[in-house]
Amino acid sequence: MSESLLRAEGLTKVFHSGAEEVVVFEDLNFDIQAGEFVALVGESGAGKTTLLHLLAALDTPTRGEVYCNGRRLSEFGEEERAAYRNARVGYVWQMHYLLPEFSALENVLLPQLIGGEAFSTARARARELLGEVGLAHASERRVGELSGGEQQRVALARALANRPAILLADEPTGSLDHRTAQRVVDLLENLHRAHGLTSVLATHNLELARRAHRVLRLANGKLTATVVPLVP
Repeated sequence: MSESLLRAEGLTKVFHSGAEEVVVFEDLNFDIQAGEFVALVGESGAGKTTLLHLLAALDTPTRGEVYCNGRRLSEFGEEERAAYRNARVGYVWQMHYLLPEFSALENVLLPQLIGGEAFSTARARARELLGEVGLAHASERRVGELSGGEQQRVALARALANRPAILLADEPTGSLDHRTAQRVVDLLENLHRAHGLTSVLATHNLELARRAHRVLRLANGKLTATVVPLVP
């Protein structure tokens, strides 16, 4: 963990609702080192999802900058932003947004094909990843037929399909029961290590937060950093 991979300077996000101005957060400054496992915690509505969207170049800040490897995301053109989202960043949502009529294998194949990978190579990679998340036996099953925990594991495999350096996850255990969530927590930690990821996970799950190298707490529009263990 020797170099800064993600950096925010003066990061501010403001939404407008009619004449009303809603400041989600203001003047956030932080560094995330290559290889770090960071938990982002805070109450619902604190802005965790908005912050992840900015790190993933899914949205743009009102003021301030996000840097990746020293480059401003604001300098990226549309094609470069798309390439960053498709290849550099793996993203996992609380609701998996998989294609339910497609098989698990096809869901992991698609990002690779969009990225220009050959079908045979993409298929082999998809099978490998589904094996890693414990779903080799279900690769041909339609996602709509899988349990919630299995669907989230497919979503994790899909997020890693294009070998990203960065994994961003938004409440990855939020819709799961305790036992299933525990399995996903274990899997996230194992995948982080096995794939040499830099991971930022927004979560209410203290078990997951305690596994992190560092915790960033977002509250009242400001960010504070703590080290684990985290107390309730």
